[in-house]
Amino acid sequence: MLSSTVTPSEKRKAFRAGLASGTIQRFPGAFTPLSTRLIQEKGFEGVYLSGAVMANELGLPDIGLTTLTEVATRAAQVASATDLPVLVDADTGFGEPMNVARTVQTLEDAGVAGLHIEDQVNPKRCGHLDGKDVVSTETAVRRIRAAASARRDPNLVIMARTDMRGVEGLTAAIDRAGALVDAGADAIFAEAMASLDEFAAMRAAIDVPILANMTEFGKSDLFAVQQLQDVGVNMVIFPVSLLRIAMGAIERGLDALAADGSLAGVVPSMQTRARLYEIVDYAGYSAFDDGVFTFDLANNRSGE
Repeated sequence: MLSSTVTPSEKRKAFRAGLASGTIQRFPGAFTPLSTRLIQEKGFEGVYLSGAVMANELGLPDIGLTTLTEVATRAAQVASATDLPVLVDADTGFGEPMNVARTVQTLEDAGVAGLHIEDQVNPKRCGHLDGKDVVSTETAVRRIRAAASARRDPNLVIMARTDMRGVEGLTAAIDRAGALVDAGADAIFAEAMASLDEFAAMRAAIDVPILANMTEFGKSDLFAVQQLQDVGVNMVIFPVSLLRIAMGAIERGLDALAADGSLAGVVPSMQTRARLYEIVDYAGYSAFDDGVFTFDLANNRSGE
């Protein structure tokens, strides 16, 4: 009720334990705090908060237009809604190394278990689009050093994302990842790997956990979780999937409303009122204060 009963420190310890467990950690991308409840209920290991999703929810493209304040606000909302660890996309850290340090502490205060900072130039691009570019190794290293030195909870996971694969190729990406690990990265997000063999090569080259991004319509094939685990990947994210599913359903519903003048034909595919109330735990609030819960769903047709 109200928020998670698991402290941020406990979530961070759980995140680190999961990464070291030998079992791949599955982090679907939440597009609302409410969706974290379903991610948790369905047995996933954590929640991912995508920069693309946060931008798109604001009606913006994923080109670095969101602010630290906007990201931190949504991160706090998502982290407080679930007992699972939350990994948040911090883009390029919102500026120079001093800004990166402030970003880390602000997101740490928001209650996330980890964050990743990338090596793209500003303005950044979605990692699966053409036309992106990366900063020098020196600049990328300074970002990660600043991030690692700024955290106050040693269990906060500082992950480094490198987009080098799509710019200069696999060998350059492996070299960049090694430099970022040396700078203090706890894990590596190797963006836009082209094959399982490339993930295996990254795994063989570095000694920290690695993350795979299974985003639809991107550069990578949609490998199964077991395939990724078999080549040594420690964590997999599905960053925009739930938003795409939801927006597809919304568009189909609006088409039906425009065509038919009613949503009666769509009701069977909707989440029921009773199920929604179960997810937001109306009964828990009733137990806390029976003055809040003053209605009965038994005679509500939408509550079936």
